[in-house]
Amino acid sequence: MDRIAVNGIRAMGAHGADPGERETLQPFCVDVELACDLHEAASTDALEATIDYAMLHAKIVEIIERRSYILLERLADEILRCIFLDPRVASASVCVGKPEKLDGATPSITLSRINPRHHR
Repeated sequence: MDRIAVNGIRAMGAHGADPGERETLQPFCVDVELACDLHEAASTDALEATIDYAMLHAKIVEIIERRSYILLERLADEILRCIFLDPRVASASVCVGKPEKLDGATPSITLSRINPRHHR
């Protein structure tokens, strides 16, 4: 299976379990990797035959900026749900980090799932 990755997506959002975290914007970083068949895109050189990573980036930023969740796990799950609207995606991994949460460290979570809408 072929892969498309978009790494280092950065956006400001209001997510967190600690007091005040959902009231103040803070930075989030996201890496995504999608498994899909890219043979048609490679042979036709047509954008519509692949996943438009600029559109993917924009959708992820929108989720981070316009929604608010307590857990990073929920935020990552919502990103996966958005990715899986495209049945060409067989599976995906989403890593969400909070670079300013801990002094000198970036906590992150990674969800890896199979797309229930995928058709071969």
